[in-house]
Amino acid sequence: MNTFHIRHHIIVFLLLAPVLTVVADDGKLTGTVIGTTETVDYATSRKTTTVNTREMAFDGDLNTFFASWERSYTWTGLDLGSKHVITKVGWSPRNDGQGEGRVVLGVFEGANREDFMDALPLYIIKEKGTIGVISHAEVNCSAGFRYVRYVGPSDARCNIAELEFYGHPGEGDNSRLSRLTNLPLVSIHTLDGRIPFDKKTEISSLISIISDDGVDVLSMPGGVRERGNYSRTFPKKPYRIKFDKKQHVLDAPAKAKKWTLINNYGDKTLMRNLLAFELSRRMGMPYTPYGRAVDVLLNGEYKGCYQLCDQVCVGKNRVEITEMTPRDVSGIALTGGYFFEIDAYADQEMKWFQSSQGNPVTIKSPDEDSITTVQFNYIKNYFNKMESQWKNYLDLNTFLRHFLVGELSGNTDTYWSVFMYKERDDDVTYTGPVWDFDLAFDNDNRTFPVNSKSDYIYRSGGSCTGRMRNFVDRIVISDASARARLVEIWDEARQAGLNKESLIAYIDSMEVELAQSQELNFLRWPIMQTRVHQNPRTWGTYAKEVQNVRRFMGERMDWMDKRLGYTFIPNAIAEVSIDDHSSSDVSLDFSKPYEVFTLSGIACGHSLEGLRHGTYIVRQGGKGVLIRK
Repeated sequence: MNTFHIRHHIIVFLLLAPVLTVVADDGKLTGTVIGTTETVDYATSRKTTTVNTREMAFDGDLNTFFASWERSYTWTGLDLGSKHVITKVGWSPRNDGQGEGRVVLGVFEGANREDFMDALPLYIIKEKGTIGVISHAEVNCSAGFRYVRYVGPSDARCNIAELEFYGHPGEGDNSRLSRLTNLPLVSIHTLDGRIPFDKKTEISSLISIISDDGVDVLSMPGGVRERGNYSRTFPKKPYRIKFDKKQHVLDAPAKAKKWTLINNYGDKTLMRNLLAFELSRRMGMPYTPYGRAVDVLLNGEYKGCYQLCDQVCVGKNRVEITEMTPRDVSGIALTGGYFFEIDAYADQEMKWFQSSQGNPVTIKSPDEDSITTVQFNYIKNYFNKMESQWKNYLDLNTFLRHFLVGELSGNTDTYWSVFMYKERDDDVTYTGPVWDFDLAFDNDNRTFPVNSKSDYIYRSGGSCTGRMRNFVDRIVISDASARARLVEIWDEARQAGLNKESLIAYIDSMEVELAQSQELNFLRWPIMQTRVHQNPRTWGTYAKEVQNVRRFMGERMDWMDKRLGYTFIPNAIAEVSIDDHSSSDVSLDFSKPYEVFTLSGIACGHSLEGLRHGTYIVRQGGKGVLIRK
């Protein structure tokens, strides 16, 4: 925040019906006062419209103040009569014991609609104010606005002694727009200022996304509602946004209407989902949801640091299967595509069933408004068949990759919710995408510390809905061929660069990217010293929260290697390949101890004798040799 002394300007008054506006290059602007009308009379604790009114913020008196009746989403500002480019704002807090702190996270906005639906941010206050002093800050925004306002932070009744706007007349342009931090900004303004309150009611909105250092803006009509299940119980709410028309958002691969804003309330690193998505990509999942850290404003009020992600649904560059219609009720058309979720919250949905083996399943696509009885019965019967005959109807490749992402991240919720899909004219069920990692990476008091456990997390306290634990056991514990394939997939990822050094480097990069935003987030949500959700500990600072994830990730790679019986040996170590391992050409001394591994890294003991014919890695000291037996 920059603070300047109040400067005198030559002021020229022009009468502009219906408002009086000061027009002078970068001078202090005046106009018709607008904003919240209902105020509080602190002397009587009653609602009023005549005491502590919005006009008090522009009367030049630092001892008077505006205080709204409602505690949040209230504001005061000016109708300037015509567009002005705002170059500076000023503010002074209410003169009382709490005034200095009440301005923190107050937001200045500019708009060209009287209802502020098209508002864009000008500045956010990041520090306490000084009573009796007007603080100033430069505004880095090239757009012109007729209407300007100050939106008080949450639960503050706006409470402001004085406001100032400086600028000059002009249409301006969108070549340089303000953000709150280095992250992209999602700013949502709803019709009539309505606040989302449930998962069903979509509120008409105008959604603006500012990115690329403020030079790119997407501003389109749409709707917003709450989303999620347990995450909706947190004070920091998750949202779904839906544009009226499909949009390319930031650098996301998909062009779509629906997008999610993940709240990350219990994840004090604000990065666990994004880190898990990185693991998914490295594990070779066919589709990994898009995710990007963003700042969020709702009706001018700062809501925190979120993750803007795909809405996991059927579509190009998302779950790419045939989208069914109500007419697809026979023949090959009836066979797909279907997108469904093994879901602990299935009984809260309209279209769900309990499988024959006791697993709750929600049908995501076709959705509840279009699925027919024939389609519902088909996918229910098919799922039951897949459960009992998984070797014939389950794609092992995606199931095991999904499993490895869950275990590598130590996710206790892996089998609390599992997405799956079936394509048309294809008898196989595919698993994915991965989703929901707020409790992963050692963030669950019920399983912390994860790496102290000798068995997989899904078998050691992880939350498994229905009888999913038994289903997974049949595959990764009881089936030898599935276990062998699991190690092969792990080896593929390890050979492709999955290692603790690269993952820790990714965590480091995310910590740098989130540095500015996390400071604002924990001003808005001061929970760093409080256990929320299932936090096992309060680490005390953002840096220590991230260090906990960094520590976990380094330890977890070693844990996974050990649990899988795997030793990483780079493919490039091969020196010779021979038919007779006793040949004098081999650069190893077989009279001394050595270790034998399969090409997938499975340990085979300390002798080649008795092994079936094939190719093995023999390791002695720091040297490795391919042996064809």
